[in-house]
Amino acid sequence: MPTLTKRKQKILELMEDVEQPSSGMEAIEALKKVSKEVSKFDETLEAHLRLGIEVKHADQQVRSTVILPAGTGKETRVAVVAKGEKIKEAEEAGADIVGSEDLVEKIQGGFFEFDKLVATPDAMGMLGKLGKLLGPKGLMPNPKTGTVTFDIKNAVNELKAGRVEFRADKQGMVHVPLGKMSFEEKALMKNFSVLIDAILKAKPSAAKGTYLKSVYLATSMGPGIKIDTKQLPFEIKEYIA
Repeated sequence: MPTLTKRKQKILELMEDVEQPSSGMEAIEALKKVSKEVSKFDETLEAHLRLGIEVKHADQQVRSTVILPAGTGKETRVAVVAKGEKIKEAEEAGADIVGSEDLVEKIQGGFFEFDKLVATPDAMGMLGKLGKLLGPKGLMPNPKTGTVTFDIKNAVNELKAGRVEFRADKQGMVHVPLGKMSFEEKALMKNFSVLIDAILKAKPSAAKGTYLKSVYLATSMGPGIKIDTKQLPFEIKEYIA
């Protein structure tokens, strides 16, 4: 039997009295306590959900975006590929990198000093050849995530303010960062509530049976806590008004 490290032993001690499944707020409070005691850096709170969907069916895809009210705690570098006057609009909106064919060539050459890529619809033709580069990194602009739009100002502002994408993978799992553990409990709970509300609203009409199969909150390097999915829809109402 492997020997427990001092860190793992401390985590087990701190988690000993945590009831599971737990409410969202109770889980956040417990995880903040654990993170403060055992982590040497400002961890990220993460939500991990398993949805009751058949991902292989086109009418049961779950993919959208949500703006986290308290932000993510991380500075988002936004790049914009556009044409004409939209280049100036992107610069004025605060985009970190703006360009047209020149930026496309830089990306093709291996430039990836950005976290999100936005493009105007008339510029998407230029990005077609970069599918194999951008796709695996999750950087290809997509209308479903609001990154293909003529409303460049709004797109840049939302991404800077904490807009995150959620998407069910092949196993029906959704993984989303919710902010830093240094945030106040209520701020993290509000971010979590807004995410859950958005995922509930994104439920495909073709999905049958239990939709929220399981929900866990965890930290970057810490334990996970199972959330009471039956009470969760009622708990979040207080934070999304």
